[in-house]
Amino acid sequence: MMNKTHKKPVLVTGATGYVAGRLIPLLLASGYRVRAMGRSLPKLSDRPWGNHPDVQLVKGDILDIGSLRSAVKGCGAVYYLVHSMISQKGRYRDADRIGAKNMVQAAAQEDAEHLIYLGGLGDINHKNISRHLISRNEVGQILLDGPVPATVLRAAMILGSGSASFEILRYLAERLPVMVTPKWVSMPTQPISITNVLGYLKGCLEHPETKGKSFDIGGPDVLAYRDLFAIFARQANLPAPFMIPVPVLTPRLSSLWIHLVTPVPASIAQPLTEGLSLPTTCTENSITKIIPQDLISCSEAIRRALDRVQQEQVDTCWADAGQIQYPEWSQYGDSAYSGGTILSCGYQATVKGTPADLWKAIVKIGGRTGYYGADILWKIRGIIDIFTGGVGLSRGRRSKKELRIGDALDFWRVLDLKPESKLILLAEMKTPGDALLQIETNDLNNGQCTVLLLARFLPRGLTGLLYWYALYPFHQYVFTQMLKGIVNASGLKFIIPPHRYRPDREDTCQLGKD
Repeated sequence: MMNKTHKKPVLVTGATGYVAGRLIPLLLASGYRVRAMGRSLPKLSDRPWGNHPDVQLVKGDILDIGSLRSAVKGCGAVYYLVHSMISQKGRYRDADRIGAKNMVQAAAQEDAEHLIYLGGLGDINHKNISRHLISRNEVGQILLDGPVPATVLRAAMILGSGSASFEILRYLAERLPVMVTPKWVSMPTQPISITNVLGYLKGCLEHPETKGKSFDIGGPDVLAYRDLFAIFARQANLPAPFMIPVPVLTPRLSSLWIHLVTPVPASIAQPLTEGLSLPTTCTENSITKIIPQDLISCSEAIRRALDRVQQEQVDTCWADAGQIQYPEWSQYGDSAYSGGTILSCGYQATVKGTPADLWKAIVKIGGRTGYYGADILWKIRGIIDIFTGGVGLSRGRRSKKELRIGDALDFWRVLDLKPESKLILLAEMKTPGDALLQIETNDLNNGQCTVLLLARFLPRGLTGLLYWYALYPFHQYVFTQMLKGIVNASGLKFIIPPHRYRPDREDTCQLGKD
């Protein structure tokens, strides 16, 4: 264990992202003091390490040079683990370029000692190089060209529970026994386990000879994507999918198919699939001598990832990354909000028991548990969402036992969470407006409590109004069945059955933007 009193904090940007969210607890366990940067302090503080005595949480954005300087100030090493593909969609390349330049400037002005970046693997001069890989390499070069010594690690597919690449692999193999595939299924790749990625990232702190250099990192296996599907099927006890390669499937068509079959939306799938049309193998392995570690095979990495998925103990997930978009109107309790008319519909019930009893069921909502009632209607809504470009229900949950602020939950996002009291979900389904679903319990201090469901909707134009009133007749049935299901799952009994609830101003959701 290192002596923390003689070491500056380590800044980890993108702290709620897939890789950073796993790197932080590793650094803490190794004795480092960590400054975790993200765009939402509630989301940061709700992470398992959010209250660790050696963690400092800071709000920052790579597009805001002032916030970056504040975050870097006093730190020695900086992990640059930010990618704008989720938050900026098709504009990610410009955002990443600006962010990298801002980081170089902030690091230089605040006397940082080392920048560490995880980029993408692939020959930048290959004829099939994708815009995504061009952007990743561009960011790496900007950091290397700056005045602060930088280390760039370049990886291909990362195998670990919750990674976007692994989720695509898993869902395709599980759901499609026969695949009509593009020609890239025969392209060689060199995947790497998330455990080994974290080992190299941490090792860069402890090996100053990595400064100013770029390294390819990969696992011990070089294989074709078709072989990867076969390995997955073997580890999952599934028959190997039968593949029919055809030359007409473009990355665009492939991404749309992935969107329909997997939880990964086309906006993310397309940049990833564009990078599958060229070899992604290590051209050098010098880092294995500087930072030696046992490299995990593809078979073992997939087995470990499947174990975590089956146990529903996924530490971080690709879907949990990105900024929480708090609707402006959620800050106001007055239905006369100047941005438009906020429509609402709520139902409540009174039960014999405590909020803690109810919370055991509430916190498990969604995913494999479902919505405690009218599940067929929820499934139909999920199918409609997928075919209109939304995420549907296929994202599921990161964990069946716990929720955190910022978690993806089917086609919702956990916007606010107060254990045994309140859960607020923001709709990420395709709707002509913004929607919130609030589940709340209130202790009556006499061995009884209330539980309520409240939907709020800010429509966009006439289409939004028609959408709300078309669904309105279903609300009574859906909410009544959900309340009954929650109470039954809690083992409680009704004192007053579900009935219509009209919220007052003080009952409306008030969310912080810290």
